[in-house]
Amino acid sequence: MKKILSIVLAAMMLMACVSCGGAKVADVDAVKAAGKMIIGITEYAPMNYKDENGEWTGFDTEFAELVCEKLGVAAEFIVIDWDNKILELDSKGIDAVWNGMTITDEVKNGMSVSNAYVKNAQVVVMAADAVANYADAASMADLAFAVEAGSAGEAAAADAGLTNVTAVVDQATALMEVASGSVDACVIDITMANAMTGEGTSYTDLGYAVELTTEEYGIGFRKGSDLAEEVNKIMADLIADGTLPALAEKYSLTLAN
Repeated sequence: MKKILSIVLAAMMLMACVSCGGAKVADVDAVKAAGKMIIGITEYAPMNYKDENGEWTGFDTEFAELVCEKLGVAAEFIVIDWDNKILELDSKGIDAVWNGMTITDEVKNGMSVSNAYVKNAQVVVMAADAVANYADAASMADLAFAVEAGSAGEAAAADAGLTNVTAVVDQATALMEVASGSVDACVIDITMANAMTGEGTSYTDLGYAVELTTEEYGIGFRKGSDLAEEVNKIMADLIADGTLPALAEKYSLTLAN
């Protein structure tokens, strides 16, 4: 009898867990009640970066502000350790991760993710006069690399078989390591490479050629959060009325299909 009772109780607990797992997290109401959405970012042009007045700007900054305006709340940006972005969401330190985040299986397992909104690739940045010497990952096997910890660039370097790799706090630091000569190259998003390297940019002597991956960006929310669905609806409206395409053109980005 006790054995049967134990089995029944175990089955009831399992059903309860399944039910809880499918429940929506009511973050929309929580964000509206707070009057703000707290958004985790890193400093990363052209997505989120400081202007000459020290204010946050960039594609993702403006995009988030547009969405928050539709929700009737303010957008509050805080810099996070990118490697701990899922933990930041789960601990409710932030409401969203909105910073050129590549959609990966790991990301989808740990968060509720919006529809894809921008196309991206992971590229190898190095001294511009050295770019022509390297045609693929195999030719760069002996080079020293910097990557952002916990990023798609770090994963791309590993998948490409690059072993002499140092993880740094963010992509901006990875670029600085190349510029200083501490490493030979770095793996970063093509969106940042376009904005930060070549003529007329902060790193005129750096360039890129090899693409290790192609990918898409998404916005991350707590697992099960109803914010993902709500933001998808607002995003669709901003695309339909031409607002988001115009913003993408402003920052020389390509929207996801």
